[in-house]
Amino acid sequence: MTTTVRHTVVDSPYEPLTLVAVDGVLSRVHMTGQRHRPPEEAFGAADPRPFDEAIRQLDAYFSGELTEFDLPLHLVGTPFQVRVWERLLRIPYGETRTYGELAEELGNPAASRAVGLANGKNPVSIIVPCHRVIGAGGGLTGYGGGLDRKQRLLAFESGAAEPAGLF
Repeated sequence: MTTTVRHTVVDSPYEPLTLVAVDGVLSRVHMTGQRHRPPEEAFGAADPRPFDEAIRQLDAYFSGELTEFDLPLHLVGTPFQVRVWERLLRIPYGETRTYGELAEELGNPAASRAVGLANGKNPVSIIVPCHRVIGAGGGLTGYGGGLDRKQRLLAFESGAAEPAGLF
């Protein structure tokens, strides 16, 4: 069976975002200069058709009208990574969790470092809200898109910044 990979690039307050779909299902959202970003040739042919709903929801999010994405996702990772990413989807808009809290929710309080590593490899930035995870003391720690972007996303979601003021 042949897998079809397609991508498109859309504007956002975070510079262009590259959206990638596998067999028509969103599997990646990458920011420019993001850590763990695969090479461009892994994104498949350019084709905006599989992304209409994702683009609509991202636009609504950035305009402050959407607080929860409702998109099918094709998450590829280890079973533990996928469990972490699925848990991230449960963190409400405007709220944060620590790595330790997520580890506890996953049933392994000693796994905060592993949660951090899985969080850092999240392939679907913004939609799977890894930016909502903070350090034990409440400080901002690692973010594949850069700490400045993480800080701005959290400020935006808390109401401390207007969407247009993100960047």
